[in-house]
Amino acid sequence: MIERLLERETGLYCHIPFCASTCDFCAFYQEKPKRLDLESYLLGMEVEFQNLPKDRSFSTIFWGGGTPSLLSAKDLQRLGQSMLKEINSDFEEWTVEMAPSTVKADKLAVLLDLGVTRFSLGVQSFNAHYLKQLGRLHNPLQIDNAWKYIQTSGVKETNIDLMFALPHQSIEDWLADIKKAYQLNSTHLSTYCLTFEEDTALYLKLAQGDLKIDSDKERAFYLEAWDLLAQLGFLQYEISNFARDPSSRCRHNLNTWRMHEWIGCGPSAASQFNGLRYRNPSSLNEWMNGLKSGDMQYEDSIPIDSNILSADSLLFGLRMNEGVDLKELSERFGSGFSLNTYQSLFEQFKSEGYVKQREDRLTLTREGQLRCDAIGLELIKASS
Repeated sequence: MIERLLERETGLYCHIPFCASTCDFCAFYQEKPKRLDLESYLLGMEVEFQNLPKDRSFSTIFWGGGTPSLLSAKDLQRLGQSMLKEINSDFEEWTVEMAPSTVKADKLAVLLDLGVTRFSLGVQSFNAHYLKQLGRLHNPLQIDNAWKYIQTSGVKETNIDLMFALPHQSIEDWLADIKKAYQLNSTHLSTYCLTFEEDTALYLKLAQGDLKIDSDKERAFYLEAWDLLAQLGFLQYEISNFARDPSSRCRHNLNTWRMHEWIGCGPSAASQFNGLRYRNPSSLNEWMNGLKSGDMQYEDSIPIDSNILSADSLLFGLRMNEGVDLKELSERFGSGFSLNTYQSLFEQFKSEGYVKQREDRLTLTREGQLRCDAIGLELIKASS
């Protein structure tokens, strides 16, 4: 038995892998938007939607990429209708990621008519210089125009993605980005520290010595942003995510961080379902061949039991400001979660000022949040 709780949320993730260009920081699987490939993709998604389990309701839906908004209004409508045809329509949240240069009124109208509740705009920065450094196609004017479309569409929830610790970025420029996002009245902000993924243009510059990582400066970026966002009325509920109101938190991500289940559709989409964690092939052709043959060759497929899920629930749960309830973990996973496995680490983290405990609930201090990755590595070692 993976977990003792019978009631659990299930998310549906759809990966739209098409991008007009590759950003310098991006390591996700993507394809150029050729019409034949788009048509093949839409046909494949129709098949994959038909294969979804009929006995499971999806509480949240997330369309990510890639660039979902790169699709035309007609293609977005086709994709959405083929999905809705195969699932129960009692979902409570549906998010679609968008790039500023691809936002159009007709696309927004189609998506809202389908039932989308949240638009997430990949701004990254409002500064033209940093956008160029990141290899983004949009400019500040396109951001403003896209946001006007989004605001006038009447969508319930909005998110803006921002990145910090960019090459040669000043803290003043970073805080200016946050203030600009606040002025746009987004109900949610996601703030990500730039990471250097292998096989990206930025990683190559790092390896060649053209760029360097400044840990002290990254720490300052975090702290200054957290202070400013709190002053502006944003509630931090996860290390990188902030909402103006608890109801504006991204429920799909909460479901993932709490280690419930989700099913991914589309090439390279990941799933955690029915005791397995797996990823669709990161190739449009291989994914299509798997759908046609009925024998999908999943990547990174591993069985997951209560030991794995409890460790991940602890790891990702600590990233959230609500932390983890140790008693709830024991009730949920039974023998799969042993407090003795981590007790000495918890005591060490508490003595170092990284963790605080109130009754059964464990949360990170601010210093612990800054060291979250290192704390996670220690927890992984303890669980192995």
